[in-house]
Amino acid sequence: MGQGQQTSSVTPLRAKSRAVSVAAIGLLIAPAAFAQQVTSQQQSAGTTNSRTTAVAAAQVAGANDSADVGDTGDATPPIANAAAGSRDADIAASPTPTPQPDDEITGSILDEDMRRLNTREPRLDETPARKMLESVSTEQTPGIPLGSFVLRPSVTQTINREITKDGGTKKSRGFLETDMGATLTSDWSRHQLTVTSEGAWQKNISGEGEEQPSFKIDGDLRLDLTRDTVGHIIGGYNFYREDTDDPDAITNADQQSDVQEFTGGASIEHDFGILRGTAAVAVSRSIYSDAKLSNGTTVSMSDRNQTTGTVRGRIGYELSPALIPFIEASVGKTNYDERTDSAGYQRSGDSYGAKGGVQVDMGEKLRGEVAVGYATAEFDDSRLQSIDTATVDASLLWSPIRGTNVNLDLQTSIQPSTAAGESGYVSHQLTTTVDHQLRDNLVTTVIGGVTLRNYPSGSTISDETVYTASTGLTWNINRYLDFTSTLGYELTSREEGDDSQQWRAGVGLKLKR
Repeated sequence: MGQGQQTSSVTPLRAKSRAVSVAAIGLLIAPAAFAQQVTSQQQSAGTTNSRTTAVAAAQVAGANDSADVGDTGDATPPIANAAAGSRDADIAASPTPTPQPDDEITGSILDEDMRRLNTREPRLDETPARKMLESVSTEQTPGIPLGSFVLRPSVTQTINREITKDGGTKKSRGFLETDMGATLTSDWSRHQLTVTSEGAWQKNISGEGEEQPSFKIDGDLRLDLTRDTVGHIIGGYNFYREDTDDPDAITNADQQSDVQEFTGGASIEHDFGILRGTAAVAVSRSIYSDAKLSNGTTVSMSDRNQTTGTVRGRIGYELSPALIPFIEASVGKTNYDERTDSAGYQRSGDSYGAKGGVQVDMGEKLRGEVAVGYATAEFDDSRLQSIDTATVDASLLWSPIRGTNVNLDLQTSIQPSTAAGESGYVSHQLTTTVDHQLRDNLVTTVIGGVTLRNYPSGSTISDETVYTASTGLTWNINRYLDFTSTLGYELTSREEGDDSQQWRAGVGLKLKR
């Protein structure tokens, strides 16, 4: 009862002052309680917690002192103190809203790109994310946006000098060559389409020699069917003029046959855990034009037109993501448009192959595969000898140090022949390419290769060995313009007959976008 009388005797001004002080205390205690709750979860910030608590306590004490200013000496009523304490407790116990994390805190903007199977193509004014800074010689041009695609074209114009020596015959020519290339890449979050093309056009400006135009385009549509299943649909076209040193070339022809090759196929790869299975089918079509002789007449090459189909299967065992041994088998069928060629031979036939090897992926340092196996080719005509051989295939990309790449390619294949009575030969081809970055904007390239053409025993054609060597220098004037120079040499050595040699040198400019 006494406490109630003391409360009722408080003047209106003092009651208002104490109400204000209660509200001020509540506003000060609530942030302090929230700060203590958050900082208690951060043990490493113990000193900061102590300082925050001390500042809050000082603010509360200061608020209490200001509430007593103007007091005539009456003690603070206990009921008022109890009420203030109750309100403080309610405020401290009230749930504090937890701030929701935004995109800048969680990084969800990056997560959107990380969920993509294909890294998106950057805008022209945007720096690609999560990429190391590239040098002038290795960075990609921004390209030309075409809807959901990016086109990166290039044009190279060179002036060249070529000297050819075949036995006692020597020819030289000067010519202009225009090389065009382009890459079209999709910018889809799933699946990917890549189209690459390259072509060359030559025009003699002095001397004599055969011009060698070429054009090639390839497309690859990757389908991400499921998390563990990937499919590919491929197609391509290749046009070139047969080389004079080719075993099937027409002797003393002014212009060799123009060859058109059409290719297509599909493959599917599935991950069975530690096993990886691949099944593929491929079809190719070759068409040969007439060859032109020096006397103005032509020789029909239509009996060489053919269609080949191949079915291939592979099983790999994943020892680790970097090491996958595998076995592979293939079966092929070749049909010529004409059942018998101009010499009366039936050249259609079957081919079989099997090999085992290992696939390596150690990132930028080393990746590729190596395999050994066996291949054979049989012909419908019993007069044509079947060809069989052991095979060694390899495709490796090695980077011993940053700025240096070594590409090793080794292929063994059976090549058919159109010479009368000859079934074909075995080709062993080794090519090594070394790219080295001399400076940030200066790159040198060295290419060396050896090709062995082995004919079956009893063949009327002798074995041949072709050696090639070339070097080139590329100076990146700026992001869109390069200066190029090349120097090359080729030697064809025959066990019987005259050898042939070819020198070529050229300089030019490459414009890219």
